[in-house]
Amino acid sequence: MFVLLKNHAKLLKVFEASEEITGRKKLQKMVYILKKVGFPFEEKYAFHFYGPYSEELSLRTEELCNLGFIDEIKEKKSNYTQYRYQVTDQGEMFLKESTLDMPPVDEKIATLKEESSRFLELVATMLYFEPATKAEVEKKVQEVKKKSNYTEEDLAKAWTFIDKMKH
Repeated sequence: MFVLLKNHAKLLKVFEASEEITGRKKLQKMVYILKKVGFPFEEKYAFHFYGPYSEELSLRTEELCNLGFIDEIKEKKSNYTQYRYQVTDQGEMFLKESTLDMPPVDEKIATLKEESSRFLELVATMLYFEPATKAEVEKKVQEVKKKSNYTEEDLAKAWTFIDKMKH
């Protein structure tokens, strides 16, 4: 496989394992969390309004669409557009032919898909502030995510989720 497309194949594997991902924000958070728990993603992230964001990931997703490896389905909602992503037959063939060296991701993807974008945004934001202490992370999250009104219960659930994802 072309070295150039190695990172595309890793991302395509995420789409394949998930069968379908709804929402660009959810995609961003899922890949970031996978990266933080040890999966070999190389995209660089910076802190953004909705937590960690990677321009590289957005571009790579667009390239996968242009290559015909994934379909991007736009759905008009009342006041916004939502995007859904699915692997195409061509994308499936590409994955079969690629020699992708990546740990099994299916179980982690299933766990991530069960959660809301809002919750994954919280988890990704908490992971962004590692290796700060638990108290420091919670303080920073409350500062940068004031408008999200995360509760102590939300934070506790997120810590449990992070522990589950790391093991």
